Amino acid sequence: MKLLRYGPAGSEKPALLDEEGNVRDLSSVISDVDGRSLTDDALASLKAVDPGSLPIVNETGRIGPCVANVGKLICIGLNYSDHAEETGNPIPKEPIVFMKATSSICGPNDDIEIPRSSVKTDWEVELGVVIGKRAKYVSEANALDYVAGYCAVNDVSEREFQTERSGQWVKGKSHDTFAPLGPWMVTKDEVPDPQNVSMWLDVDGHRFQDGSTKTMIFGVQEIVSYLSNFMTLEPGDIISTGTPPGVGMGQKPDPVYLKVGQEIRMGVEGLGEQSQKTIAARD
Repeated sequence: MKLLRYGPAGSEKPALLDEEGNVRDLSSVISDVDGRSLTDDALASLKAVDPGSLPIVNETGRIGPCVANVGKLICIGLNYSDHAEETGNPIPKEPIVFMKATSSICGPNDDIEIPRSSVKTDWEVELGVVIGKRAKYVSEANALDYVAGYCAVNDVSEREFQTERSGQWVKGKSHDTFAPLGPWMVTKDEVPDPQNVSMWLDVDGHRFQDGSTKTMIFGVQEIVSYLSNFMTLEPGDIISTGTPPGVGMGQKPDPVYLKVGQEIRMGVEGLGEQSQKTIAARD
């Protein structure tokens, strides 16, 4: 099942994508795609609905972030062995954990703002894990029981803010529009092996990232279990699990960063594609 949200920012409506690719409005069934509709029981009820009984949305307009009211957006840094190598960093012994402000969340095709004074805005295609059940001290073996599904995430980053301005990475990760989510949240039954998912990212038609979750250092099960030892994960929380090689800061002989007027296209196998334009920061 593929769940999405469509409409103007702040007024999105819930929907599902049927097997023929039609967007079907879910407003008569749920109020939104959020933690309340992502629990096991809620998803079972949604799966029992006949998509053919739901109205087709002929003009979706804007697609919003696939999950609403995200409580926590947790990220894992340097989680691909080949990405760690390109950045010159050692393989982490434990997951590197940081947060993105939830105000950075936007739709998958919304414009991405280049922050004022930014000279090192970068891209990162990632697999997002959507939590569906309260998780605290869960075992690695049972970790996937707490996952509702998956989504594509672009972990947009300002590298100077992140690494040269002292303090934690969150400053370089949290500008408005720095977390496009979607286009849809795919339930876990449609992703049989989260450690065998390909992903790619282009800037202005040039393929920069072309990787797979096969090279993750810490897999989804280990990440969910690990995080649950430090914080309670709640339904609707999202974990962005790291990026494969090909980010701008890793380009040789010189890094390549985003500037106003560019186009980013990216996709994660089975989870859909995103397309963004870069614009100057708005007030």
